Amino acid sequence: MEKNHLTGEIPAIIGNLRILQRMDFSENAFSGHIPSSLANATQLYSLHLEKNLLTGTIPSNLGNLLYLQELDLSRNFLNGTIPKSIMSLSSLSISLNLAQNQLTGSLPTEVGNLNNLGFLDISENKLSGGIPSSLGSCVKMEQLHMASNSFEGTIPESFSSLRGLQDLDLSHNNLSGQIPNYFELISLVHLNLSFNDFQGEVPSEGVFKNASAISIAGNSRLCGGLPELKMPPCKTSKSNKGRTSRGLGLMIGLLSALLGLVLIMSLLVIHRLKHIRRQPSTATASTTDLLLNISYRSLLEATSGFSSANLIGAGSFGSVYKGILHPSERVVAIKVLNLHRQGASRSFMAECEALRNIRHRNLVKLLTACSSIDFQGNDFKALIYEFIPNGSLESWLHSDPKADEKHDDLRILSLIQRLNIAIDVASALDYLHHQSYTSIVHCDLKPSNILLDNNLSAHVGDFGLSRVVAEASNGSHLNQSSSVGLKGTVGYAAPEYGMGSKVSKEGDVYSYGILLLEMFTGKRPTDDMFKDGLNLHIVVETALPEGISEILDPLFVSGEAEEAEETTSEDSSKVDRMKKDQLHESLVAILRVGVACSEESARDRMKISDAIKELRRVRDSLIISGLD
Repeated sequence: MEKNHLTGEIPAIIGNLRILQRMDFSENAFSGHIPSSLANATQLYSLHLEKNLLTGTIPSNLGNLLYLQELDLSRNFLNGTIPKSIMSLSSLSISLNLAQNQLTGSLPTEVGNLNNLGFLDISENKLSGGIPSSLGSCVKMEQLHMASNSFEGTIPESFSSLRGLQDLDLSHNNLSGQIPNYFELISLVHLNLSFNDFQGEVPSEGVFKNASAISIAGNSRLCGGLPELKMPPCKTSKSNKGRTSRGLGLMIGLLSALLGLVLIMSLLVIHRLKHIRRQPSTATASTTDLLLNISYRSLLEATSGFSSANLIGAGSFGSVYKGILHPSERVVAIKVLNLHRQGASRSFMAECEALRNIRHRNLVKLLTACSSIDFQGNDFKALIYEFIPNGSLESWLHSDPKADEKHDDLRILSLIQRLNIAIDVASALDYLHHQSYTSIVHCDLKPSNILLDNNLSAHVGDFGLSRVVAEASNGSHLNQSSSVGLKGTVGYAAPEYGMGSKVSKEGDVYSYGILLLEMFTGKRPTDDMFKDGLNLHIVVETALPEGISEILDPLFVSGEAEEAEETTSEDSSKVDRMKKDQLHESLVAILRVGVACSEESARDRMKISDAIKELRRVRDSLIISGLD
């Protein structure tokens, strides 16, 4: 029953199917809790509920499924801790996948009971604490993914027992200590330890002999390893006495810092408790609850009567206002649809349906909607989004010089900032195309639809031209399109759209390619220079690789040059040349991704997942080279 767009809650009565052996409800839109009655289907050996909208905790009595060999609950919104009973199911031999949920707490030590398990994925949750040494008992483990959590401490010595482990991903955690030398001896094919706090020398045997098989970026205290990794050389200590004294000093410093931290946290907790006591009881309601039913009057008050002073943007189907909702005082962005424009009402209904349950860190979050009557008796429809404070990418790439004179700092994005934004946007597209419970085509990707927060992280917004696409392999009927005959913006829309082709993921990839080229050249695809068959894609493709200095964004080039001058001395010209060569290679690689994504033929375009991999590789290389 997978991939059928089924909705509602999973019926509890399914638990009465006591001889049921395999259940696959994946890639639907089931919501609500996982029924605990499933534990009554004691003959189950395979249970797949991934890619739904399930919430609540994982029922602990699923541990009664003593024949279960594979369990996949990934890509839902499950919370709470991982039940110890699940980790005690020694029958699990194929896979256990709990990734991309909201699970908290530590990884139970009972995980060591999964001594027959071959694949475990708990990545992209909110798990914390140390990695239990009992994991070393899972001697048949081949793939172990624990990335993007908050695990801390060192990698347990017991991992040396995982002789069959081929793929290990511990990236984006808070792990520390040295990289264990025993990793050289086990069967690792891929190892990702990036963005932790490891220190010391990188091993050079086993998997570490292949630089493309490992990722250690984002660990600033590592040294040594293969030359290809471009890590700094390790400094040898002069004597054991020196090491001892430094170690003692470090320990004293750490203890002092810990005591100070405990004192500060205690004061903060006391202050917070006092603050909570002073607040009226109505303030304890969640912001979400306050946003469930938004009236026209509430939005009128939030925007001071839809004042022009609060107008922050306008698009094909309406205007966007900054507003403050009462009594929560939450700042939001309110998109009021222009119902006099043909198709706006249908656009509203399709957009609400598509976005209601979409959640990703690089998408603008839709909070709620308003469908009402204004004070003149006219239909009123609006979408309420989270407010992203730092403006659009358009305003950063093509800032108004007169507006900049009013600010002390000129808004110039650095290479790494542009690269991070490009990766954020590609990640959002990849999620919409391949990871959402139903595939969504954005259909109008451009700089004005990308918003930047205070950390300059990108959030893709404005799905007014999105189209919900059915992914069933039999090519079933497409859901209602919110494009209403429009297929993007001139310059960014794929060329096949002009010949009547349907909106597609490949069309989004084309828009992304043009966007990427614009980010690094500073040229809009609609600039006056592009005429008589000449376009941004052709200009960049012709300039690659040696002539790119002639087409790069002048503001970006000047900013990078000033930074290089500040770090250049008379005796470092060789290092400076190496950095310039590295910078040139990185820019060539980035522009080639843009060119590959914006090929005229849809079938020749790069996959968005491959674009993400290449851009991340470039970013990691820049970080390792100190060009961040």
